[in-house]
Amino acid sequence: MKNILLFLALSTTILFTSCEGDPGPPGLDGDNILGKVFETTVNFQYVPADGNFTTPYIAFPFTVYESDVVLVYRYEGQADIGGGEAADVWSPLPQNIFYNNGDIIQYLFTNTFVDVQMLIEGNFDLSTLNDGSVLDNQTFRIAVVPAEFARTNPSMAKILEVMQIDSSQIEKIEL
Repeated sequence: MKNILLFLALSTTILFTSCEGDPGPPGLDGDNILGKVFETTVNFQYVPADGNFTTPYIAFPFTVYESDVVLVYRYEGQADIGGGEAADVWSPLPQNIFYNNGDIIQYLFTNTFVDVQMLIEGNFDLSTLNDGSVLDNQTFRIAVVPAEFARTNPSMAKILEVMQIDSSQIEKIEL
């Protein structure tokens, strides 16, 4: 019995002392961001059965989890930021477009953890909509971020900054 107690005492001492030591220099706290961003350029097609315009379903080019948050931004063009430099302008969906005659369309999106689809709905008969500037060659940036991060940092600039992604690194998806 003495041998068993001695063995347990020595084992416990060795176990706890072997975990001691210099942990090394302190590091910077990091963000646990596993999010991804990609872009796609699409044309909207009218769907008579639904009375709205949709894009094809766009499969995510990476793994997306059901708890992730999908954010979609529409490319508006470029803005002069001074010094002869320009920056891309992105608007988050949903986004409204107001026409002078009182007609309104709204860009929306739906998603699963498998794919995303953009839609256009309006306050008028969309079968009459033939505005190529809102229907054709529309570029969208899709960001998939962990739910906790998305709740507190929804802007595209903040997402790219924290993920340390330059816009030239964003994957382009062609349909």
